[in-house]
Amino acid sequence: MESMNMATGMPSMDMSSTAAPMASTPTSSPSSGMGMSGMGMGSGCKISMLWNWYSVDACFISSTWRITSKGKFAGSCIGVICLVIALEFLRRLQREYDAYLVKQHRVRNAQTHSSVHEQGSEDGHGPDIEASGKGNYDSNRVHVTSASSPAPHPVANPKSQRLVPTVFQQAIRALLHMLQFAVAYFIMLLAMYYNGYIIICIIIGAYLGSFIFSWEGIQMTDA
Repeated sequence: MESMNMATGMPSMDMSSTAAPMASTPTSSPSSGMGMSGMGMGSGCKISMLWNWYSVDACFISSTWRITSKGKFAGSCIGVICLVIALEFLRRLQREYDAYLVKQHRVRNAQTHSSVHEQGSEDGHGPDIEASGKGNYDSNRVHVTSASSPAPHPVANPKSQRLVPTVFQQAIRALLHMLQFAVAYFIMLLAMYYNGYIIICIIIGAYLGSFIFSWEGIQMTDA
């Protein structure tokens, strides 16, 4: 009987020993998944994927940018505003540089045209024959082009010309574009934290930047 009890008791002991670890295994609950949206990964940072108004203990970009006081949060808000203003400054700088290249190109073309005109006058092409009447010279002059002189080249309208930047000029334009892209992408990452204060600062910075650096002349065209 004892041998039968021992034989029959072994399976029961094995079942009880295997049931204990299974009962102690934790199960995931919806509350644990929802808690990750309000707290960081054990660093104490408040990070939410929903709209929030976190100030103290909020983190942005990395755990090193952690708000530990209200003064630091105010400084972060001012920094975000200045960052958006810097983006508008880079956009204005791009426009000013392009306008500088166009102006430089027009000045160079004007100087070339004037030098060609002066050279033609010194060579004696196109002499002026004065028409007289009753012994007095008339104020009107007739411009005659000799057969040997080359035909004048048509001058293109400066506004219709197309400017192709040099390699160095294009490198500067690409550098300005790269800076704009980097700053804009950084601002987008800040907006993805859905912090109401930060988003308001981004909007304020866009307004101030446009007010300061978009204050330029508006070209008026006749209809």
